[in-house]
Amino acid sequence: MANGTTGGTTTGPAGDAGPGTMWAVRVHAFGGPEALIRERVPRPAPGPGEVLVRVHAAGVNPADRYQRQGFTNIPPELRPRPELPLIPGSDISGVVAATGPGSRLQVGERVHGLVNFPGRSAGYAEYAVSPDGDLARLPDALDHLTGAALPMAGLTAHQYLTRHLRPAPGSTAVVIGAAGGVGHLAVQLLKAAGVRVVAVADGRHEAFLRDLGADRFVDYTATPPEEVIRDADLLLDTVGGPHAHRLLPVLRRGGRIAPVFLGDYHPARTAALGLVLDPSMWQVRSSGADLADLDALVVSGTVRVAVSGTFPLAAAADAHRHAERGHLRGKLALRVVD
Repeated sequence: MANGTTGGTTTGPAGDAGPGTMWAVRVHAFGGPEALIRERVPRPAPGPGEVLVRVHAAGVNPADRYQRQGFTNIPPELRPRPELPLIPGSDISGVVAATGPGSRLQVGERVHGLVNFPGRSAGYAEYAVSPDGDLARLPDALDHLTGAALPMAGLTAHQYLTRHLRPAPGSTAVVIGAAGGVGHLAVQLLKAAGVRVVAVADGRHEAFLRDLGADRFVDYTATPPEEVIRDADLLLDTVGGPHAHRLLPVLRRGGRIAPVFLGDYHPARTAALGLVLDPSMWQVRSSGADLADLDALVVSGTVRVAVSGTFPLAAAADAHRHAERGHLRGKLALRVVD
């Protein structure tokens, strides 16, 4: 195996990292799924401490859709302003094709990660450049679709729970949107930490979530969770939105509200009820080291990654349409290499 840690960019055995172009999905104007255009673009090159990854699979995340739309779902004062044209996608899994000076990785290594986030991500492509620190070595036991599905959702749940919230063993957590990407991983991480989990999702996902360890399931399409859940210690809300305040009754006095996405929790009412609202929505960060910790949990069987649908790179628009229908179980991924 060639070692590219010194001496600048190194190409793999097949010349994969040579000069040329690649297929990528780009956005030239913000809009709906039809704004995702597959086209030939210049192949990037790694700089110091970076690698060029031959992407085998890319994860599909809500953030990709928000970026494609120009983040119109975020208040203007908080809205990022990405430059066009852009290649969406931050979750990748693949093989190192070339290294920049000082890289710790080697050509031919299997890697995955949440790349350049927050920042200018570019995962919907045949090749992507990543800082070494954003990547973890992909264990042999995991395939690239799993590798691409895990980073953003897994790191969001892992970092929020272990670094910020630290729920106590024996406490009770309510997970809203429990069948989704962040939700289904949070359920498992909470259970591994000894927390009692109440999973809230569409009734079609009950068996799935109970199999992941949920102690109680509430079908929000049949029964409003705020009518049947009481005295929880933590509300992990992956849905948010303008009606998030309806969930306040599920918590005991002193309980914590942990929003994964923006929601209106009526701060005055929250304070009157004696609840603690996390003052700022948790922002996940790229971290190869944290991802390696998650990989160990997946390899051991403590955490399972549900990939409910895969699409070829050329059908990225179809993946976004599928995601926008809602009620997803786990994650979607793009197959870049068959």
